[in-house]
Amino acid sequence: MSFGEPNNPYGQQPPQGGNPYGQQPPQGQPGYGYPQQAPQGVPQQGYGYPQQPGAYPQHPQQGGMPPYPQGGMQPGMPPIAGMGRRLGARAIDGVLYSIIYFVLIGPMFVDSVKSATDCDPASSTYDSCVNNASSDMIGKIIPIALGLLAVTLVYEVLMISFVGATLGKLAVGIRVLRLENGQKPGLGKGLLRWLIPYAGYIACGIGMLLVYLSPFFDNSGRQQGWHDKAAGTIAVKVKG
Repeated sequence: MSFGEPNNPYGQQPPQGGNPYGQQPPQGQPGYGYPQQAPQGVPQQGYGYPQQPGAYPQHPQQGGMPPYPQGGMQPGMPPIAGMGRRLGARAIDGVLYSIIYFVLIGPMFVDSVKSATDCDPASSTYDSCVNNASSDMIGKIIPIALGLLAVTLVYEVLMISFVGATLGKLAVGIRVLRLENGQKPGLGKGLLRWLIPYAGYIACGIGMLLVYLSPFFDNSGRQQGWHDKAAGTIAVKVKG
């Protein structure tokens, strides 16, 4: 004759809590057959399963690479150049261009103004005299302006392509490098990088300014301008 549950051959009720030995674990000690609770603040892990590598984000060590998305960048590349430094380099180059423009165009402008002031306001030919002086000035300035544009092209393209920097960028410690391997851009990428701002200028007047400000709109973390994205280049800081 059997007592208790039919599947219990000993006729005894199992102890409460599912402990088959009927013993209560010591207070403060993990029970037998129960999963242990991980300390507060540490994620629980199943027993017998080692922690998977990469389960938690690894923070870069001090002095290591900055935490921007790599996106194909060569490991070990210098940190990205800040926009203040880049705008400073552009300003230095702009001052150099302005000096060249003033030296070449300034004397002609002064001569044309002098010719216009020599026209007699009481003369019946005053209007034609002023128009002739203005036309003479424009006729002289346009070829020089086109020549300066060619000089700008050669200067920026060659410097960026084979040095990685213009004089302004050298002054503030910036280099332009290929995004994928950290090498100098080369002639093709240097030319494309120069063409984008001037194409923007021709298209909408202020397009060049928008191109130079476009790194502010880059959400990749690399502060690439539209000209850098088109050429596959990036501006980096090489000195403090």
